[in-house]
Amino acid sequence: MKISYQWLREWVAVELSPRALATTLTMAGLAVDGIEPHGGDEVLELDLTSNRPDALSHLGVAREVAVLCGLPLRQIEEVTEMARHGGAAVRTADLTSVVIEAPDLCPRYTARLIRGVRIGPSPDWLVERLAALGQRSVNNVADITNYVMLEMGQPLHAFDFAQLRGQRIVVRRAMPGEQMMTLDGEERTLTPEMLVIADAERAVAIGGIKGGEDSGITDQTVDVLLEAAWFAPAQIRQTSRLLGLATEASYRFERGTDPEIVARASDRASRLIAEIAGGEILDGRIDVYPGRDAIESRWQPIPFRLSRYQALTGLTVELAEAARILRALGCRVESGTEELVATPPSWRIDLRIEEDLIEEVVRVVGYDQLATTLPGSAGAGSYLTGEVERRAVRQLLTAAGYSEAISFSFVNAPLDAVYSAAGETERLQLLDPIDETQSHMRTTLLGGLLRALEHNLRHGMRNIRLFEIGKCFLAGGGEEGRPAEIERLALIATGAYDERDWQNASARLDFYDLKGLLSAIPEQLARSPFEMIADTTRPWLHPGRSAEVRLADGTTVGFLGQLHPRLAAPFKLVRQPILLAELDLARLLASPRLESRYRPLPKYPTVVRDLALLIERAIPYRQIEEAIRALNLPHLVGIRLFDRYEGKELPSTHHSLAITLRYQALDRTLTDEEIADSQSRLIDCLVKQFAAVLR
Repeated sequence: MKISYQWLREWVAVELSPRALATTLTMAGLAVDGIEPHGGDEVLELDLTSNRPDALSHLGVAREVAVLCGLPLRQIEEVTEMARHGGAAVRTADLTSVVIEAPDLCPRYTARLIRGVRIGPSPDWLVERLAALGQRSVNNVADITNYVMLEMGQPLHAFDFAQLRGQRIVVRRAMPGEQMMTLDGEERTLTPEMLVIADAERAVAIGGIKGGEDSGITDQTVDVLLEAAWFAPAQIRQTSRLLGLATEASYRFERGTDPEIVARASDRASRLIAEIAGGEILDGRIDVYPGRDAIESRWQPIPFRLSRYQALTGLTVELAEAARILRALGCRVESGTEELVATPPSWRIDLRIEEDLIEEVVRVVGYDQLATTLPGSAGAGSYLTGEVERRAVRQLLTAAGYSEAISFSFVNAPLDAVYSAAGETERLQLLDPIDETQSHMRTTLLGGLLRALEHNLRHGMRNIRLFEIGKCFLAGGGEEGRPAEIERLALIATGAYDERDWQNASARLDFYDLKGLLSAIPEQLARSPFEMIADTTRPWLHPGRSAEVRLADGTTVGFLGQLHPRLAAPFKLVRQPILLAELDLARLLASPRLESRYRPLPKYPTVVRDLALLIERAIPYRQIEEAIRALNLPHLVGIRLFDRYEGKELPSTHHSLAITLRYQALDRTLTDEEIADSQSRLIDCLVKQFAAVLR
């Protein structure tokens, strides 16, 4: 908002320099971004918050200056007095009428007629004053409506009365598909939620936003119907967005103008039109005000307690001083002993609760009076539920060379569907997406990690390890049909096993590297080990190189595997495996935590025995280990697969597995006979159950 220093001084006789005035306003919450010279004037550029539409005029800023500087404000009656006594024999109501059919959208509408107007250029002082504020001169009548808007904050519109069919105004909702040519020469298609100002036959203006071309002021205009109204802010905001049409008028109306200044602004503009453009102001003013009660009920008395003021600000103020400040700001004040009650003025839509009044007093007293203190606290901070475990997972993964990624929750639905599990096909669609290509909420983290992988590949990176912890969203999966938010952990990796190892430069990450890393996660979280079962249900994973991850109770919590070559082709890494994994972290964290148990270090030696078995390749090693553990051999404390061999001398359907077995007793050294007996039982079991051959 631009404010002319000289124009401001016509409302309040401020003696501060423009720069000093800018500092004063800024310290009181009306930030002045800059000062620009214009002729013999100085123009202040104010950066106002959306809750202060009362300051979108010279009158509004003058009210602030008067309070801050302790100066009297010029009364509006001095400006509008002449217009209220036109003296014409014919009254406005004798020649026209106003009907409001949509009082919820337009609670107040006034109309006044000025006859015998001569349309022409504006005087130099008016042109210069508008130019200083960035307004282009159009003609004397249009310039006057802009001038009064900038002066008093009330937008106005002037119609060519001769062009109004039926010489009447109807304020109504637009009809479906109704069209109107606005003053900018563009054809607008309207909808029933929009408000129009119409004559007896057609729409002639979009209420509170833009006038129509057919009824605008031209050089042939003789009689002017002057509109001043109050429109519902929400409706103006909605219509402006739907039409993509923003104006100085809509900017003010959508924030909330003063409903009580409507008539005074009409009087002010009528007087200026009569003085500058000639003409006769008809007696009377049509003022249709069906929403008076609803509007006036918005400003309710608000208490102001000294105790509350001191508790929030740490300052003390005399009740009489607080009352003086609030009265100077336009409030009606009733004082008591320890508190007062203030009713805000019609132009202050932002004053609703006691804290608003306290802020008004503080900013006039001076924000610089507030002491810098830390806020009090009745308790201590704490981690969110599961945060310690999440940090443990992050530490494990970063120690393994993985970097954490954070991707958008908005995704492209077809791409997201490629990597989603069965039953996760219903995605949440955004009603107003920022990007039409990213219009759904993600059901998996893999899409974001694959985009990050692609970005790194394009920048020459070939060895990539990323993980992400984040929320995924499922439609209707929550309580009472609400969307479900699922916290997941996803990993992606490709490239060299260790890019710093030049002796093994050809070694690449594979399925078993990722499997080993995932196996370490439950141990890090003190949970039971994962069970990993061969998986064939996910078509985006490589056949034979994928597994389903389950908890000890059989609950599925995720998967891991190698990206299918068909889907890896766009990344140009068909020869370089892309490894993926995703876990339901929330379900994992909710699983039972293992109890930590401690025992002394063993005093007696461990006995190690190795077995090399020829066994069918189709038999998973997991089944072999489960069979050994099911024997419950005494003193068996460890089983580990340490080698796998395939060769021409072996059948193509078989391979050799080398297994290390560790035996130990806590109370003595085991004998060879005890070890031999356990080994014999173990070998017999494997031969009978899997047809294994001891090598």
